[in-house]
Amino acid sequence: MKKLGVSWFLLVLCQLASAQVITVIDKISSEKLESVSIRDTSLKIQVVTDDKGMAKISAFPKGSKLLLERVGYLSLNISIEQLEKKQFKVELSPEPFELNEVVVAANKWSQISRNVPGRVISIRKRDRELANTQTAADLLGLSGEIFIQKSQQAGGSPMIRGFSTNRLLYAVDGVRMNTAIFRAGNIQNVISLDAFATEKTEVFFGPGSIVYGSDAIGGVMSFQTVTPQFSNDSSSLRAANGTLRFSSANGERTANASFSYGKKKWASYTGITHSSFGNLRMGSRGNDQYRRNFFVARINGKDSVLSNPDPLIQQPSGYDQINLTQKLRFKPHQDWELNYGFHYSATGNYSRYDRLIERQNNGLPRFAVWDYGPQIWMMNLLSIQHKKRTRWYDQMIIRSAFQFFEESRIDRGLNAFRLRTNLEKVNAYSFNADFEKKLNRHELFYGIEFVQNKVSSNGSGSDIRNGNPIPVPDRYPASYWKSYAAFANYQYIINDQFLMQGGLRLNSYQLDANFSKLLLFYPFPFTNAQLNNRAITYSLGGVYKPTKDLTVKFNWSKGFRAPNVDDMGKLFDFVSGEVVVPNPSLSAEIANNAELGIIKIFGNFAKLDMNLFYTRLQNALVRRPFTFNGSDSILFNGTMSRVYAIQNASYSRIAGIQAGVELIFSPKISLLTRYNFQSGQEEMPNGEISQARHAAPGFGMSRFTYRKKNITFQAAAMYCREVSFEQLNAEERVKTAIYAKDAAGNPYSPGWYTLSLSMNWQCREWARIGAGVENITDQSYRPYSSGIAAAGRNFYISLRLGKK
Repeated sequence: MKKLGVSWFLLVLCQLASAQVITVIDKISSEKLESVSIRDTSLKIQVVTDDKGMAKISAFPKGSKLLLERVGYLSLNISIEQLEKKQFKVELSPEPFELNEVVVAANKWSQISRNVPGRVISIRKRDRELANTQTAADLLGLSGEIFIQKSQQAGGSPMIRGFSTNRLLYAVDGVRMNTAIFRAGNIQNVISLDAFATEKTEVFFGPGSIVYGSDAIGGVMSFQTVTPQFSNDSSSLRAANGTLRFSSANGERTANASFSYGKKKWASYTGITHSSFGNLRMGSRGNDQYRRNFFVARINGKDSVLSNPDPLIQQPSGYDQINLTQKLRFKPHQDWELNYGFHYSATGNYSRYDRLIERQNNGLPRFAVWDYGPQIWMMNLLSIQHKKRTRWYDQMIIRSAFQFFEESRIDRGLNAFRLRTNLEKVNAYSFNADFEKKLNRHELFYGIEFVQNKVSSNGSGSDIRNGNPIPVPDRYPASYWKSYAAFANYQYIINDQFLMQGGLRLNSYQLDANFSKLLLFYPFPFTNAQLNNRAITYSLGGVYKPTKDLTVKFNWSKGFRAPNVDDMGKLFDFVSGEVVVPNPSLSAEIANNAELGIIKIFGNFAKLDMNLFYTRLQNALVRRPFTFNGSDSILFNGTMSRVYAIQNASYSRIAGIQAGVELIFSPKISLLTRYNFQSGQEEMPNGEISQARHAAPGFGMSRFTYRKKNITFQAAAMYCREVSFEQLNAEERVKTAIYAKDAAGNPYSPGWYTLSLSMNWQCREWARIGAGVENITDQSYRPYSSGIAAAGRNFYISLRLGKK
């Protein structure tokens, strides 16, 4: 009996030992930390915490001294005996200032941000959850370094370092989102991304063409979506989460649900989000020139201009959106991993608000209808990753993707009978193979890329009185756009204080357009048009770290933007009486950029960072007067219109500074302030020099944050400088409908500020409440170049249920 008792006791001890599980949490917020490395430096044993912050440590013998490490946190040495006293629950302290954050946007491979010659910032999941951003465009604006323009509520066109639209690149899980119909005018494709399915957002400032190719001139926005998590043992990992959110300024009602399941070798994530946004209410204090005093309704078969009973309500501006995400992850071998991602987004119809507030010379509205049809985006992405030291690489990832885009424009003039619809579809195929190889102090990132876009366009019209069809020209010719490229980035760590990095990309691009259908409307002197050209880009930069508290970065880089279908083949009227016609004789834009960055740490109290940059864009693709069959004017949409075309006929210069100060008063209390100033000039059609259109006015933000276990409070201010009439770009001056008028009656963009409060409370392990108020003082303002006024005072509340 005595032997049986001893045996039983030893068995229990063995079971307890085998069941030893460590849990690692953030000392300040109590957030469970994944990807914490746990190892015994004397043994070749290492485990990593899962997304619940847990890891089995039964493989470590009694007496082991463990080292816990995670990027952004102070390392911790602890023995097994000390862990037992703490009941295997460990707290890691965040580093006062995050200099060693892991980023992937620079080279598509994980790098320490301090070792990247250019500037890279991250917007993390916890930042999004605290701010409760409504769209991915609002998510980018959180950084305080990206200016967001909106032509309508269903929009968001980022401006980065004086560039916007098709001179910026969007990447989703390493795949370019830009298509051959991304235009020079403001775009809203970023709202197709589901903020709930975005794990991390990174922004690389300046040309990123070495790795990402065409369009990466002003910067690269890299969105990393949720990664399904494996189970650490034979048990199943299950999680279900749901979020409900309501906002008062636009009656937002958003619901999100996600489901995760993981085994040891495969895992899945499923997410769905539906949002409904009503008409947006602007602020009541300040400039009253933005008020919506009228709207158009069709009554008894006639267009009627009606008084708006509440001029603060910008109608029509509401819309609905749905997003679906499905991710699968499979690990057949310790060296191989396969990932599949499916993303789908669709909006309902939404009004282009800036066009609906335009007036004719007689004071009446110009349009009765101006809508975007459903904006649809779908992506299928299959990636294969191999991690093993070979002769040619240490890591390899192959991405093959198919994306589908659909957008349309629906418009009708006031008291007109023709309803015009232009429908565009793009099938985008891409193949990327990226490799990384380390050898002592040398590291090489290289790869190849192939991209093909098939563009189809269809114009149609109907008579609203009887439904009879009316012929309408297509917006674009039937087209194929292709790009072939090979690139390499080489980094050499000269010593512990200094590293150098250089890159080279060889890129060939082709465009084949067929104008046969358009010949039915316009006698073009050609049926087909082709482009076949190439671009070579390169970069050179370095990082100097004389002390652990000082980092100096310098970078010179060259970027390019290849002409696309929107440049070469589009036919449209950008203002009344002026029309843009196709031009098949185009070459790439070239940007040369130089920048200097400094990061200085003052003890554990303050961090100062500053980036100075200068970019010169040459061979710029811009609208310029043109002739069509020898004539400078043609009849378009019933109006004799001056002919323009996109041409390589201009240049621009942008210089600026990005600066930030972060103060840590205690582990719980911090203050962050960021400010951005950029100034630029560009050549106009008449040869005169004007302010750069996409150089946003000086803007910034300040945030005071208090964090303790389970709760975070934040008070924030955002602010922007005025753009006077004299400082306003010449092409912007003619858009009188979207700007306020100064004392002389000239258009200008007034300065503005907003104040906000937000809170995130983990009230239960399975429940989190977010709440806040934005634009507390109910300011009436319209961000520079925007067509819709920003939200007035906005109360929001969200409830998130589910365990991590």
